[in-house]
Parts: sequence; structure tokens; C-alpha cells
Amino acid sequence: MAGIQDALETAGSVDLEAVQKRTVRTLLTSQVCGGMGLVSGYSVTALLADDLTGSKTLAGLSAACLSVGASIASFPLAKMMARSGRRPGLRTGYILGAMGAFLAVLAAVTRFFPLLPLGVAGIGAGNAANLATRYAAADLAKPEKRAQTIGMIVWATTIGSGFGSLVSLSVFDPVGRSFGLPDYGGSFLTGSLLFLVGAAVIELRLRPDPLVLAGGVGATKEEGRLPFSDSLKLILANPKARLAVIAMMVSQATMVGVMTLTPLYMKDGGLSKRQISAMLFMHILGMYALSPFIGRMTDRVGRYPMIVAAGALCTAGALWAGVTPGDGFIGLTGALTVIGVAWCFGIVAASGLLSESFPVSQRASVQGAGDLCMAAFGALAGLSAGTIVATWSYRALNMCAAALGALLVVAVIATVGTGRSRDRSGDALATA
Repeated sequence: MAGIQDALETAGSVDLEAVQKRTVRTLLTSQVCGGMGLVSGYSVTALLADDLTGSKTLAGLSAACLSVGASIASFPLAKMMARSGRRPGLRTGYILGAMGAFLAVLAAVTRFFPLLPLGVAGIGAGNAANLATRYAAADLAKPEKRAQTIGMIVWATTIGSGFGSLVSLSVFDPVGRSFGLPDYGGSFLTGSLLFLVGAAVIELRLRPDPLVLAGGVGATKEEGRLPFSDSLKLILANPKARLAVIAMMVSQATMVGVMTLTPLYMKDGGLSKRQISAMLFMHILGMYALSPFIGRMTDRVGRYPMIVAAGALCTAGALWAGVTPGDGFIGLTGALTVIGVAWCFGIVAASGLLSESFPVSQRASVQGAGDLCMAAFGALAGLSAGTIVATWSYRALNMCAAALGALLVVAVIATVGTGRSRDRSGDALATA
């Protein structure tokens, strides 16, 4: 705590612009490592689970454990950040991700299935750290550039996640087999090592800590380190924050729900591993590649229009995937790319809206609560996806995702309408 106090006392003499540039560069590097570590393992999770159990339901459950782990870890990591700064929280998340990926390696080696969902949950903690970097980048960003900065950090995942999705099955897995590992073991082992690299980058380079300099650390418990229930109450009482969290929940759930079972749908349709890898690459490209542009557009046109676009694109992509047969490589790739872009619209715009809805002393706790809700809803979607496909069909899964996208558009319209009604009521009272 003494180090935090010293940093707070000297914050006024620090060149915040220079610190922000260093912070962004550091987070860009950690995102590349963390994104590659995440996707190199996650992209083969459903395939390994199917190989171990022969059950699509268990395959969907295993993949959904990524969101389960993220939901479990996101708020404790946020509380750690509110207490000690961004660096300890991000470092811890990446280390947990490395441990989880190694457990998945053991699952492949021993063919003991319970280790796989447990390991993927650990990888989810690494994903929670990956997601939290967007808030770390926004701590010292100027308000008019906040969404643009978030978009830039999200974009960095293009390099790591996109590259990881391309080489996981085609490079990492064969290299692992050359060293005696079973199928998919090499992908998870590489992910473990990359998470450790991300943790080292954060530990060595994220100095000074951006949240400390922003004044978000060292507040009293009542102001800052709020329990989840209090953080959730703040979100529910704030219409903008409430919409932001709904947008993140819908964006995450539709992306996770559809993407979880699409590789198996394509495999059953007779498509090759290379085609599945190409689909995953384009999906991830859609999620991250346009994020700097989307961030600039969000700062320029506002958060609400971009969230509407997220809902509309989600509905369009899910409907497209739902009517495409399992051997329709171009259709499924195009649909999953659109769903990826929808996710990016929703996450960037909603993250900016949530960050600006509260003072910096409350920001880390509220952001953690929002990410917990987002990850938990994504986990629910992932857990439900296998059951929906097994009980009904892949098309039914996509119809559910399309309905969520439409509901998000309705939520924006309702929020804007409520805000205008309140403004009119306030004007009437002021002139009465």
C-alpha cells in the first residue's frame, strides 16, 4: 500500500500522456500474447471434448466453461484491481489462464475428461484478464478518445487470436504430436506458455499503474471496493449503465452460443480441419480487426447507434448461419464473421458507455460486475448451446441468437424513450 500511496502523491508531477502511451503499448503486447494463448486452446476445446466423450452436449459444456471461468474470475480480479491496481489483477488472471491450459494438456494426455472443463475454466480467467485490459487502457484516456482507445486494445487481439486460430490445428497441434503429445495437446501447451509471457509483460512493463494514477485506488470501501451486490445496484439504478451491461451480455451470449457449436456442425457436415480453422480466423477477424474504426465511430456518432448496429448485425448473422447447411463453408464463414463484427460493435460501445457512467473511484468494481454479468450470460448461452442442438437443431440455436439481437435493439429504443420522457418531465417541473 505504501507504493500506491507514493504513486498517488506523485501523480500530479507525472507526464500522464507519456504514461498513457506506455500503458497502451504494454497492453497491446499482452493482448497479443493473451489472445493467442486463449484461442490456440479454445479453438480445439469442443473437438477434444468430442474426441474424449463422443457427446455434443459435453463438448458444448466444455467450451462454455471458458465463460464460466471468466464469470467466476472477473469480479474477484476487479476487486483486486480496485484494491491494488490493474497490474496485480491482470497478472493473476494470466497466470490462472496458464494453469488452466496446462490442465487441459493433462486431460488430453490422460484422456480424463473432467480435467478438460476445469482447465478451460482456468483459461476463462485468462480471458477475464484479456477483457479487463480494455478498461486499463481507458483509465488515463481523454473522454473524447475513450472508445477509440478501447477499440485499439480490442484490435490487438486480432493479431494474437487470428494467428492462433490459423495455426492451432495446423502448426501447434502437429508440433505437439512430434514431441509425443496426443491430438490437441500441443495447442493447449502453447496457450499455457503464451499466457505466462503475457503475465511477464504486465508485471515488468505496466509501471506506473494506470488505475493508481487515475485515482481509482486507495478510495474507501464505501467509494471504491464495493461488493458485487452494491455494484450491481449501481448499474441497475443507472439507465445508461444498465443498457451497457445488457449490450455486453447479448453480444457475448450470441457470439459464444453460435461459435461454440459451429466447428462441430461443420465437422459433421464433412468440412476439413483447415476449413474450420479458416472459419474461426474470419470470425475472430470480425471480432477484432475493425475495432479501432468502430471505436472512432463510437466517439463520433455516439454509443446508442453503435449498440443498435450490434443488435441488428447479430440478428442478421445468426439468421444467415441458421439457414446454411453444415457443408456450406462460405455461408457459415460469412455468418460467423458478421456475428464477430456484431460482438465488436457491442463490446466497444458498451464498454465506453459503462466507463463514463460512474466516477473513477467506483469504476473498477462496476466494470468487474458488468464483466461478470457478461461472462455469466455467455456461459449460460454456451451451456445451453449443446442441449439446444442435441434436442432441436443448429438452426434453432441460431434463431435464439437472432432473437437476442432483436431484443437488444428494443432495449436501446426503450432506454432512449425513457430518457426523453424524463427530460420532458424535468422541463415541465422547471417551468411549472
